[in-house]
Amino acid sequence: MARSPETIELLLTRRSSKALTMVEPGPDATELQTILRIGARVPDHGKLAPWRFVVFQGAARRDFGAILSEVYARVQPNAGDDQIEFEAGRFMRAPTVVAVISRVTPGIKIPEWEQLLSAGAVCQNMLVAATALGYGAQWLTEWYAFDPEIGQALGLKDSERVAGFIYLGSESVAKDERPRPKLSEIVSVWPGKAE
Repeated sequence: MARSPETIELLLTRRSSKALTMVEPGPDATELQTILRIGARVPDHGKLAPWRFVVFQGAARRDFGAILSEVYARVQPNAGDDQIEFEAGRFMRAPTVVAVISRVTPGIKIPEWEQLLSAGAVCQNMLVAATALGYGAQWLTEWYAFDPEIGQALGLKDSERVAGFIYLGSESVAKDERPRPKLSEIVSVWPGKAE
């Protein structure tokens, strides 16, 4: 495989966009298919494909927002109208939202941990793919990723959970760099056996 300095630069500079600042347009149908295909091209021990996608676009975002606000009002009875309205608009923050669903097969030789990590790799690949296509992307797991009623609305089975919601759209503001860990603080070299 040929070297790709552009890919290295993309990975060194990739930064999530905030869903709140995303605007139209989002990825078109062909671009979204590319993002999903790249998302699914991850390490997958046992070729299980332990993940699936649920795509929200157009009016479906508003319709799902109605479910979010209804559930939120029920679980947070003291929430104000502003917060309920915000919940209704959550999926309207970006032109496209993709729920990445982790689906674990228990009791097989592939550890459940590896299956979960594969779903995380899907989310990361989607962020990188969207960035490479010129879009903003953000991976979020807010309260609704863990709520059982929302899980029912998504059609989650017992072995499934939300790995993340990937928000995709055009960037409306410049992204600031954030502090990153120093390699010296997170890397150690195992010394091997003393001789």
